[in-house]
Amino acid sequence: MNEELAQQVVSEVKRYIQDNLPLSKLSDEELQERIEEIVSQKIAGVYCPIEEKVSIIQQVYSSIRGFGLLDSIISDDSITEVMINGPENIFIEQNGRLFKLDKQFESQRRLEDIIQRIVGLAGREVNQANPICDTRLPDGSRVNVVLPPIALCGPTVTIRKFSKTPMTIEKLIEYGSITQEIADKLEMLVKAKYNIFISGGTGSGKTTFLNALSNFIPHDERVITIEDSAELQIVNIDNLVSLETRNANASGSGQITIRELIKSSLRMRPERIIVGECRGGEALDMLQAMNTGHDGSLSTGHANSTQDMLSRLETMVLQGSEGLPLEAIRQQIASAVDIIIHLSRLRDKTRKTMEITEVVGYENGKVILNPLYKFEEDENSTLEKVSGTLKRTENPMKNTFKLLLAGASTNF
Repeated sequence: MNEELAQQVVSEVKRYIQDNLPLSKLSDEELQERIEEIVSQKIAGVYCPIEEKVSIIQQVYSSIRGFGLLDSIISDDSITEVMINGPENIFIEQNGRLFKLDKQFESQRRLEDIIQRIVGLAGREVNQANPICDTRLPDGSRVNVVLPPIALCGPTVTIRKFSKTPMTIEKLIEYGSITQEIADKLEMLVKAKYNIFISGGTGSGKTTFLNALSNFIPHDERVITIEDSAELQIVNIDNLVSLETRNANASGSGQITIRELIKSSLRMRPERIIVGECRGGEALDMLQAMNTGHDGSLSTGHANSTQDMLSRLETMVLQGSEGLPLEAIRQQIASAVDIIIHLSRLRDKTRKTMEITEVVGYENGKVILNPLYKFEEDENSTLEKVSGTLKRTENPMKNTFKLLLAGASTNF
């Protein structure tokens, strides 16, 4: 059976089911059985390999109860990101490269139906009154939705695929992002409860790195994670509380922000607080939490360098409290953040750890940084391929007090 005939069978079976079956009364299993029966009748007498028959059944089912075209894209583990710019323009990121798919949704209405199904599964709302929504798929994949009239090209959906296996430090070593020596040093820092900020641009692997670092947290600690849409995969910690923000409903009430969740988490006896990403005024609450006995906290932020991360933090804190003098903000940052790890997505699309820097204090109106490791390209680098390693600088580590408290080696 050729592709054209298979698609014809799919559309005919789908139309028949929508016109003749009481879909609201059928369970998922019953619907699946009826689809199998109708497809079998439809292709009787036509040679159709079993794999193709299964594919037809799955396409019909997913177009009625699933996410339609999205189901096949999401099930492909080699695809890491999906970008839908209206019903006709679908782009995917595969192996670090962007491609346009030669597939499209049947109509804008069909795409909007799928969006409502995705958003509804996470208990959220998106409509003309509230046209922007951050949510997630049942498997944890991160989803951003923007509807017309805000999105001029039609409903726009961006999906960051969720890895089925949690990221580990071993995998980061395997991918060449860090070395075993640096992994051992980072393990010391996490266990000694250094407050760590992970910075980087979009798609540089901040959440992935945060996931890997979280595996170093001792299993007997109480950890609270706070995210816009839950995507952290923290394993081996029994006393784990995961909190997620909530958008306002259609009447404009019911919103729960990261700021509110951080404040609430402080009353939940946390030993560590992990904020998926600081984007605004919640940075002030995060810094205050780090400064009030919740050492070992982790977070990420968008920035182009470690120095830029400090400037971004200042700006974010000002969003949360405009009246604070800049000097007070910088002192707060200097005393709260211990380590900044900067990641980058390089010209060959690989993700690398570019710098590990210590925040050593506040002097003459500036936050002082002490770079410990810096990425250096070697002679094997070309325009197409980046080759190099993180190299230890000559700067000795200055804030070794937490290492001493933890009984760890201060030879960093």
